[in-house]
Amino acid sequence: MMLADMGADVIKINMPPGAGDKGVGGGMTFVDTFDPGTLRNKKNTAINLKAEAGKQLFNRLAETADVIIEANRPGVMDRLGVGYEAISKINPRIIYCSVSGYGQDSPYRDLSGHDNNYAGMGGALEFIGYSPEDPPVLVQTVLADMNAAVMQATIGILLAICARERTGKGQQVDISMTDGVVYLLNTIPEAAEYFMTGVVPQRGQGLFGGNNAFYTVYKTLDDKYLTIGCLEPHFWFKLCMAIDREDLIPRQYVSSPEKEEVLEDLKQVFQTKNRDEWFELLSKADVPVGKVLGVDEVISDPNVQHRKMIFDYDHPRFGKTTQIGFPVKLSDTPWELRMPAASLGEHTDEVLSSLGCSRDEIDAWRQERVIY
Repeated sequence: MMLADMGADVIKINMPPGAGDKGVGGGMTFVDTFDPGTLRNKKNTAINLKAEAGKQLFNRLAETADVIIEANRPGVMDRLGVGYEAISKINPRIIYCSVSGYGQDSPYRDLSGHDNNYAGMGGALEFIGYSPEDPPVLVQTVLADMNAAVMQATIGILLAICARERTGKGQQVDISMTDGVVYLLNTIPEAAEYFMTGVVPQRGQGLFGGNNAFYTVYKTLDDKYLTIGCLEPHFWFKLCMAIDREDLIPRQYVSSPEKEEVLEDLKQVFQTKNRDEWFELLSKADVPVGKVLGVDEVISDPNVQHRKMIFDYDHPRFGKTTQIGFPVKLSDTPWELRMPAASLGEHTDEVLSSLGCSRDEIDAWRQERVIY
């Protein structure tokens, strides 16, 4: 996704309808109902990798490719005859990125799963919630999928490209979504403390758990929410001064039950004004504060608009469409929307023609359901 936005020539390969496991070769295409940004800037072709002719077409594409990315269960691509070992013989410079739930050599490699499974198995889900008595809260921004499948896969591919510049040889990039979640434990102070003390952290009780008055979410008079992030004493001081509660200044890091008393005090304070009133007041006082925005508010937020993280464009099928922009801003090589999300098999003829396939061959393969 990120590489396509930055100009990489990406061909997404799906299995044709009725050809077998819809997960093989890239999974589902949703463009028939809406146009997700994750599919933009990619050509789409449908090739049946279970057919010998389909495997040969894949190999021909791999001969000149820089990178192959696949997200099937470990072993699937090998069984199809197009795994890393086979492709690296055809193209020794290939960078073959395999994204899976638990990793290519994991004892869990054959388990099915989704983001919530990996977030739980990686230890992050246990931290998300307000108390040990409350159940964990699912993160709808798909913690494992976006962190590992997109961010870490992109980083891994770029690292492999840098290595290839020195060695001339490609390699396999093994990305586990669960590994990506475990890596995020580095950002949780209580996880690091566990390694030193052996004390198991409790959900909601840590520095960022939401049960500290200086770092939590408050409901406001208009039934909206505000985030306060006053970790440092000087920010806590500014917050207390701004809300006329100087008496709370020395009580930032008090222990229970006094900690809960301070939290309840501030809950009552924030019920006296609307969210946007608090935001204006506290931001002017240099207090780390943020609004909890709905999607409808995010798209109109001045910062999001200025950073071009939301934009409209005229889609050839759907008309005016809103999409999310690209988060990395490069001064000389900005990203661009070169093509909208493609429908299934939209570029099959174009891609195969670029390989030198004749019209008769393409028509015959389509008749045989090798392609779509």
